[in-house]
Amino acid sequence: MAKKKDTAPKNAIKHPNAIGIKEGLGYTLGDIGNLLVLTFISTFLKVFYTDTLMVGFDPGKVYNDIAFLFLVTRLWDTINDPLWGLIVDSRKPRPDGKFRPYLKWVSIPLGISMALCFLGIHKFVSNYVVILIFAYITYTTYGMLYTGINIPYGSLASVITDDPKGRTLLSTFRSIGGGVGGAVVTLIGQMVVYDKVPDGNGGQSSVFNGDKAFMFALLLGAASALSYLACYKTTKERVKTPPVQKKIDVKKTYGPLLRSLPFITVTLSGTLISGLLQYGSFNQYLFKNYFGDSNLSVVSTLCTYAPMAIMIPFVPKLVERFGKKELCVFGLGLASFASIFNAVMLPNVTVYFVMQALTGLGYSFMSITNWAIVTDVIDYHEYKTGEHSESAIYAVYTFSRNLGQTIADSGGMQLLKFTGYTDKVRNTITTAVGSVGHNIYKMCTIVPAVVYTLILILTIIYPLSKKRLEPIQAELMKRRAEVEAKLKELEEI
Repeated sequence: MAKKKDTAPKNAIKHPNAIGIKEGLGYTLGDIGNLLVLTFISTFLKVFYTDTLMVGFDPGKVYNDIAFLFLVTRLWDTINDPLWGLIVDSRKPRPDGKFRPYLKWVSIPLGISMALCFLGIHKFVSNYVVILIFAYITYTTYGMLYTGINIPYGSLASVITDDPKGRTLLSTFRSIGGGVGGAVVTLIGQMVVYDKVPDGNGGQSSVFNGDKAFMFALLLGAASALSYLACYKTTKERVKTPPVQKKIDVKKTYGPLLRSLPFITVTLSGTLISGLLQYGSFNQYLFKNYFGDSNLSVVSTLCTYAPMAIMIPFVPKLVERFGKKELCVFGLGLASFASIFNAVMLPNVTVYFVMQALTGLGYSFMSITNWAIVTDVIDYHEYKTGEHSESAIYAVYTFSRNLGQTIADSGGMQLLKFTGYTDKVRNTITTAVGSVGHNIYKMCTIVPAVVYTLILILTIIYPLSKKRLEPIQAELMKRRAEVEAKLKELEEI
């Protein structure tokens, strides 16, 4: 009798920590929770401050104080972010894991703190200093809690799986979660927080409604907490890590990072990427004061997220074939070209959104693979030093993103001040060259053109190509298998 032919591929060996779509979806829920609060704060808090909370006070003073508020609260993150990373890394794993418990502990306080940022205290207190202090307290508390959940959540990906395909899957699903959370807030938020009122010229202008913003923030805070808790329930920590040191050597942990080109380039890119995303919140002023319709923010959201949604099914295969770095260089080249075109063209709403769609398409490669790239850098650090410090490294990366947001918020407020925007023109539409609206248009296009070009340059310099990563990941698999074997021996003893 003829022997049955074995049709299974010879190299089809399943990774011991392989994961599937189910866990990818579970991890997605965490970033939905992230973006429900982050997008609402990033998109609408500045408008709440300038158009609701601090209306009636001296505009020049208000813009300077808001810019300083963002600067001070984010400078606090220079201590807060690395501190959270060291705290998380120094704690022994609990029965439900090392990182997952934070999703359970911090989620509800975070949702409450985000909503309080939009509380209209100006209706009860008329003293400017008291109002400003309240803004400091609420925004600082929100920032600390967001870091306290985001660092463990980001670090969680590195212990759910060490399978390169699984890492790309998690990064892809995290991008989906971010896209869903961000799109829901932006699309619905525009309709909730803005009222349409006659502009006196036969048309309508968009007016920010602070009371509606607070109620919507409460709803988003609750939805965010539920998303984090669902992520906690549907994920599992699989990758065994070495026993925790009783004392964390800060110099030993962070020192080698200053000499790591992959970490330096990714950190600088993270600063620019996060800053650019945060800077996009100033488009609220562009749409209502230049294009004359705050609802155009919906079109902007589609231009950003629709290309990413289209590319999500293809990126894992493209990464497998070409590599993450290689895809990002191509995509950022496209984004850089389109954003430069927008900056130098004559203002036109149709062309503006066509170029924004091209920018969104180009950036989608970076957006989808970004978190997998961060885990590659974590792996490279472990490969070079033998140190397994996911949270400490992720904390520095988080700090770099916060730094980018600080520069974007503080610098953007100063640029907004120079455009001539005040509470007296907050509901007016102007398009003539040299007008407030036209100045806002230039402000919202020139900066992205410069920043996308800088990110492209850093990505070209980033050294972890597909070819270089493969032997690193193979060596780490071998080391981790040895660690797991030793841990089993200790358990038996």
